[in-house]
Amino acid sequence: MFQRVLTLFRDKIRLRQYLVSIHADEEMKDDDLSIYDVESCILTGAITERQKSEMSGEWKYVIRGHSIDGDTVFVVVKTKSVGKILIITVFREVRK
Repeated sequence: MFQRVLTLFRDKIRLRQYLVSIHADEEMKDDDLSIYDVESCILTGAITERQKSEMSGEWKYVIRGHSIDGDTVFVVVKTKSVGKILIITVFREVRK
């Protein structure tokens, strides 16, 4: 459904044209994830949801993919006007 956007995100990851928010960095540490896990999620995953920010009107996308060790990981990403993407937050799937 969002294949064009996902292709853009993957291209930006491969070219290292991304920024990581402070929040995403903190969440990565809390969930014992590395930037390689985030890259893997975007490169292996699919967009599961698109959300519109009420404040800015910008679209952000939830990607469900896999970490390097195969765990399910979610990454929330949006495009930036500077030609990069911004990784907003990251989290592991909650296991029951």
